[in-house]
Amino acid sequence: MKTLLASLAAFTALTAAASAADLPRRAAPPPIFTPVPVFTWTGAYFGINAGYAFDASSNSNSSFGVPAAFATTAVTTATFSQRNQEGFTGGGQVGYNYQFTPGSGVVVGIEADAQYLDFGRSRNNALITGGQLRQGLYVTDPRGLSSLDFFGTVRGRLGYAFDRVLVYGTGGFAYGSGSADRSFGGFAGNDSFRTGYAVGGGMEFALPVDSFLNFFRSSAVTVKVEGLYVNLDRNTRNQGAFVINAASNVPAFSSIVGRRDDEFAVVRAGLNYKFGSY
Repeated sequence: MKTLLASLAAFTALTAAASAADLPRRAAPPPIFTPVPVFTWTGAYFGINAGYAFDASSNSNSSFGVPAAFATTAVTTATFSQRNQEGFTGGGQVGYNYQFTPGSGVVVGIEADAQYLDFGRSRNNALITGGQLRQGLYVTDPRGLSSLDFFGTVRGRLGYAFDRVLVYGTGGFAYGSGSADRSFGGFAGNDSFRTGYAVGGGMEFALPVDSFLNFFRSSAVTVKVEGLYVNLDRNTRNQGAFVINAASNVPAFSSIVGRRDDEFAVVRAGLNYKFGSY
């Protein structure tokens, strides 16, 4: 009898174990998948830039004969060179980009910038040959690059993004002005505001969001290298060179010696802070 009861208990235990094995098991929860965000250039940005500007016109110099009344001889000539009109440029920019497809794709945008120009170190420099200016006089040529103190542009941008690398072309409106060579005697040629156009292109790269340069906690920090060609008032600049009375700062003589095109090139690097989509 005891043997029978033991056998029955063992059978019951085996049956219960087999039944438990057939019960459905609770599956482990699937791992949570977090998609990696795809970078996009869409968004507003602002930044700073610095670089080098230099003359890009075809004219290397211009000369005029100084009348004998203002020189020691009748063959005195003043020659102004454009070759040394170059120097530092720096400023800031703001803009907005829109990328049609995140990751890689076409990017369109608009950008405005304002720039300081250091073309002033060689102002009023002229080579005097054949004689000398009479005492109390100096010559100046307020046209061209030497009278530019600043310039700015408002440009469209069109490019293609390869994820975090953007290659683009740009072009649009340009303006500029200066005063140092136009501040004599209230003369009509003083401090002329000039307009024109700018074209160029560049490459921009987006750094990681956690870059040490991200002081403003923006959605991206980008660095760029850019080249621009700027042409201001090419067909309207007809002011000439002047002989100036140093005591009164008033022109004593003016000479139309041909137009000097306000053409220069800029090579610069920039840093932008982008806000908007990642």
